[in-house]
Amino acid sequence: MAHAGHSGRRRRRRRRGYGKLVPTPDRRDGVVRLDLPEGFRYRTFHVTGTTLGDGTPVPGRHDGMAAFRGRRGNSVIVRNHEINGPGPTIGGGAPLYDPMTQGGNVVVEVDCYGNVVRDRVALQGTQMNCAGGPTPWGTWITCEETVNGDDVGPDFTGAPNVGLKQHGYLFEVPTKGTADATPIRAAGRFAHEAAAATRDGDAIYLTEDNFNFPSGFYRYLPPEPARRKRRLLDGGELQMLKVVGVDNAALQEGQPAGASYRVEWVTIDDPDPTFAPGTTNDEAIRAVGDQGRAKGAATFSRLEGAYIDRHRVYFVSTQGGALVDEAPFGFGDGRGQVWCYDTRRDELSLVYESPGLDTLDLPDNVVVSPRRKSLVLCEDGGGDNFLRGLTLDGDLFDFARNADPEQESQEFAGATFSHTGQTLFVNIQSATGSSIAIWGPWHR
Repeated sequence: MAHAGHSGRRRRRRRRGYGKLVPTPDRRDGVVRLDLPEGFRYRTFHVTGTTLGDGTPVPGRHDGMAAFRGRRGNSVIVRNHEINGPGPTIGGGAPLYDPMTQGGNVVVEVDCYGNVVRDRVALQGTQMNCAGGPTPWGTWITCEETVNGDDVGPDFTGAPNVGLKQHGYLFEVPTKGTADATPIRAAGRFAHEAAAATRDGDAIYLTEDNFNFPSGFYRYLPPEPARRKRRLLDGGELQMLKVVGVDNAALQEGQPAGASYRVEWVTIDDPDPTFAPGTTNDEAIRAVGDQGRAKGAATFSRLEGAYIDRHRVYFVSTQGGALVDEAPFGFGDGRGQVWCYDTRRDELSLVYESPGLDTLDLPDNVVVSPRRKSLVLCEDGGGDNFLRGLTLDGDLFDFARNADPEQESQEFAGATFSHTGQTLFVNIQSATGSSIAIWGPWHR
């Protein structure tokens, strides 16, 4: 069970990091859109509504993404677009899953200063493509944060699901060529958020952002290691994390300093349910997780970003933690937790718990820095949103603030480093958002 260590509830000091944040003009047009430490620069690109190489407009709501090694030092980025509801597809002739839905993925080759070389649509006809994760074999796993389909009632938007295919799956997107638009059904139909693949691809760790209800931490075990096949195969087994000796451990609640738990995994018997007529969206979105909880699986609050570094999976509980000021809307009273699962030791430990919204407010996506000394957290709070750095011994520092008056209170999303470590790519997620390349004196 729990033992002493580091926690945001005990360690409230904030490091200076790279220094004071100052208004910094965009190298694209001179407009101040970010506050950054002295010496750092950035350029926005792929602004919503501008045109891709094939004439397709760049879709909005830029979300999770990853950067892969490209030609001549460039990066090839695969990016999600978290668009909900029925409507026209992105277009561009990319493989299509559902002709009635608007989400999908764009691939863009970009240099280290945010100059676009080429771009295209890679997958369309998906829905609510939230986060996901890169694979060691050079693909991107995109995650649908929904269970919409013609077998369930409307979601929170009230839009009808009549005629929709079933959604709530993982899709694999290559950096070269296009996706085959085939869902990995055995990996579950639930409100997927992020995916973290092991080096051999023998397990894919998955987070669930079930906004109004308890969420779970899962792993998908494919029938064969994905790295050997160079692709993720369907037909494997879905499991859910459980604390050893404790049924339904409520890990979304405030944790003691350095909380650590031995864990095991329970099997989900029906990962891809089809629902009877009259099933509400709220009933459907809990169905997979309820199977795990019936076997004692642990509960979390809104699991979002995840990133694997060697044998450690870091993941974020956006509303986890004790009630320390006002409770946010949705399941969970806290302002955020960061967890680490050790795949070798089957141990779960708390890295940080927010002591209040002025320190860390609703963290979302996460990435490990190239030097493996800190995490980068994307905030999704209600006021000013920041990119925060979190050292692995529990100290927090500010790295960037969204200072764009046209994107006030909009969240950061999709933080990812180039393979050289020279550039941090990140998104401003909104209906009129964009991607950003940030570079500077990282050695400081």
